[in-house]
Amino acid sequence: MGRAPKFPNAGVYELFLRHYRKSKSGRFLEMVAHTLTKMAEGGIYDHLGGGFHRYSVDEKWLVPHFEKMLYDNAQLTRVYVDAFRITQDPLFHAIVRETLSYLLREMRDAAGGFYSTQDADSEGVEGKFFVWEYEEVMKILGQEAGEIFCRIYDVSELGNFEGGNILHPILQAEQAAKFFRKDMSEIKRLVADARAKLFQEREKRPKPFRDEKILLSWNGLMLSALAEAYKVIGEEAYREAAEKTADFICAKMFHGGLLLHSYKDGKTGLPGFLDDYAFLGVGLLDLYEATLKRSTLERATELAEIMNREFWDDVDGAFFYTGKSHERLISRAKPAFDGSVPSGNSIATQLLLRLYHYTGREEYLKKAEKILRLYYDGMEQQPFGFAHMLSALAFYLEKPKEIVLVGEKDDRRRRDLLKKIHSLYLPNKTVQAFEPGEPLGKLSPLLEGKIQISGKTTVYVCHNFTCSPPVTEWEELEPLLEN
Repeated sequence: MGRAPKFPNAGVYELFLRHYRKSKSGRFLEMVAHTLTKMAEGGIYDHLGGGFHRYSVDEKWLVPHFEKMLYDNAQLTRVYVDAFRITQDPLFHAIVRETLSYLLREMRDAAGGFYSTQDADSEGVEGKFFVWEYEEVMKILGQEAGEIFCRIYDVSELGNFEGGNILHPILQAEQAAKFFRKDMSEIKRLVADARAKLFQEREKRPKPFRDEKILLSWNGLMLSALAEAYKVIGEEAYREAAEKTADFICAKMFHGGLLLHSYKDGKTGLPGFLDDYAFLGVGLLDLYEATLKRSTLERATELAEIMNREFWDDVDGAFFYTGKSHERLISRAKPAFDGSVPSGNSIATQLLLRLYHYTGREEYLKKAEKILRLYYDGMEQQPFGFAHMLSALAFYLEKPKEIVLVGEKDDRRRRDLLKKIHSLYLPNKTVQAFEPGEPLGKLSPLLEGKIQISGKTTVYVCHNFTCSPPVTEWEELEPLLEN
């Protein structure tokens, strides 16, 4: 997965997880789970405040460049959610919660949007906010707790970074319990208490500068992170934050029928670029699947229509980065390479394919096919740089499981079935829910004939134009989703 310097590559991790599910090759799950574990245990992760730094200057994820980026933390949150779905590893669950706590605490504007970055420097020194002296830790925690915490988190008088210490666990709770001859639950309580004390002490330090620009595309990535975490963890704060962000964007960053790229101190920037439409559209789809509010799906469809009108290349296919409403350029770029941030064309392709299966509109499918053909050679020759496009191709080739629930909105069984559906790792799926008696055929031809059975919430699973018999119990539904 690379030598120093090491950058997280969420797109590759997502692709490997997809391939694991399809191939059942444990090697691909092992690579991702091992990498995510080492990152979570390394200095690239902030063990007191949550969230990931930009990259590691060494190959062990120990010494980071201390800047924190919204787009990294949003994408990694989603990857850790998926890894938890597959492995049920409590470490991955904890990382999701801690990272989102950081983002909601430090990076969210009161109006609802999320800020862009947090600097590496404070008081003119890189990492000063995050690095600890051995004597300082011992003074705060006391002799016994300090000795145990320092042994677990590799804090010493010699230090592991320019004479100071970057916190990172080198002992598991079980190992520490044996080493210090204490009960494991006591070790866990001690570590939790120590982390809380050090966090409170760190809050007194001058904080790194925060870039409070709200970039629309990165906020689209945050929508996806919050929605996916809500599906699995069920924390209402995640849903509320996602809906507030979506409402903020529609109120402050949508004007004259177009999105606006940035917002700061009440001022907006240029008209939105391709990334803004694509990332927000996918974020809204993820939020729709989490809340099943029809208006959210309608917003995503509206964005896709504007995106097609503004950015589509009628000659060669695919999307330009700038729209027709931007200033005229000598040459209009057409980004497709997936780097630390996905390319607009990759995510736009995912958006169109998913919307096709929600709406049945053939134009979405045809445009997506044209993009996949256009970048076929690139995917084959440079797969590492087309990870998100390859994920779109996987969705296209495999076709999604189209899951339709028919039941009362407030029915506990409907909520329980939906939660269980979301707990599974199903990267290729659509989820819709309707009240009994709704004219489903008018919403989409794919929904024609779906009715409730015996007064119970009823689920249909369709794939490639073939639908299962209606089922009402999880024991019947799960095999249809897993096969």
